[in-house]
Amino acid sequence: MRAGPNLGTWALLGEKTSSDRPGRRALILVENLSVPFDRRVWQECTTLRDAGWEVHVICPRGEKRDTEAEAVIDGVRIHRYPLRAATGGPAGYLREYGTALWHTLRLARKVGPVDVVHACNPPDLLFLPALWLKRSGARFVFDQHDLVPELYLSRFGRGKDLLYRGVCALERMTYRAADVVIATNESYRDVAVRRGGRKPEDVFVVRSAPDTDRFHPVPAEPELKRGKPHLLCYLGVMGPQDGVDYALRALAKLRDELGRTDWHAVFVGGGDTFDAMVELSRQLGLAEQVQFTGRIPDADLVRYLSTADVCLSPDPHNPLNDVSTMNKVLEYMVMGRPIVSFDLREARVSAGDAAVYAPANDEAEFAELVAMLLDAPEERARMGEIGQERIGGPLAWRNSQRSLLAAYAAACRDAAPGSTGGQDRAGTRPRS
Repeated sequence: MRAGPNLGTWALLGEKTSSDRPGRRALILVENLSVPFDRRVWQECTTLRDAGWEVHVICPRGEKRDTEAEAVIDGVRIHRYPLRAATGGPAGYLREYGTALWHTLRLARKVGPVDVVHACNPPDLLFLPALWLKRSGARFVFDQHDLVPELYLSRFGRGKDLLYRGVCALERMTYRAADVVIATNESYRDVAVRRGGRKPEDVFVVRSAPDTDRFHPVPAEPELKRGKPHLLCYLGVMGPQDGVDYALRALAKLRDELGRTDWHAVFVGGGDTFDAMVELSRQLGLAEQVQFTGRIPDADLVRYLSTADVCLSPDPHNPLNDVSTMNKVLEYMVMGRPIVSFDLREARVSAGDAAVYAPANDEAEFAELVAMLLDAPEERARMGEIGQERIGGPLAWRNSQRSLLAAYAAACRDAAPGSTGGQDRAGTRPRS
């Protein structure tokens, strides 16, 4: 059953525009996560649904959830295909992406004509099915979740080699094919304008925001601290660029150099380096104080975050992390948790004074800041309140809803200069 219209969405829109009239069809393409597990994409789906769009999604199947080939969830029709994640370096990614493209085109034919095709990277190959759909009159919205050239440099450490030049070329082709571009923050927007040659008025910032139905504090459970006074928590993906190794080495310094053993740490999530991080914790002698849960149900995740005294955002400074918005930072904030982060440009934009910042990649200073917060309960509470206020204000999803709907209006060329859509284009960039 389709959910009823969200009155808050209509309040954002004011009067209903012709781009929101019933019967408009949008097709969202996703390759790197299943839906609705991809929370950002799901928020976009439901926003468009509430604005009168018929929304279809093509995405891979999940391993433990989102496993059905087809599903209709809250009025959104989801078409899923089998996909094996890449292994073995760049060659593995080429195999993965080739399979994903074949299935995406196959399922797009099944969906039929649409008014908008909305492609979420990575990879920067989804412009190919988008171009095919444009031949039938669809408009192309490019939703840039990652800067793939920076991702390549940060993940593989191969420098600006032939493959790097190839991903740069694919990004350029994607920018050129798009009618409008959606960026996740101002840094990405600047790249779209400067490197992608896009007009500023055709690039819309749609920031990710936590799902407040999913994330809200519950009473703390002291038993999760495993007999220690304090609980430290990491939430997120564990890949080569995510800094879990930095966090573990910082915790070893917290114990060995600062003499602090009054904490238990839990690392929630999975990824390519999960097994390697478990082994690193053993090598550092942290196995008794550090717990790896893997991916866990939302209810258990909320229990850990509600009990945590300090949350960790150890993403190291690299070309991608410095300009990317980290979902875990936003999720820590909505839960009212203080954060220790390395000093990254977009980390400061998101968290502001809800975090303290160690110099880039300085594990010793990261440990010092954790210790400082453990000894400052009033400061932790103040930082947590700041984070919640920011999530409820300038970083709230309602602001991004306006920008998303304005992007669709611009893609469909229904917003004339000076109209509500044109004003949204200039006025919905989030402020920090």
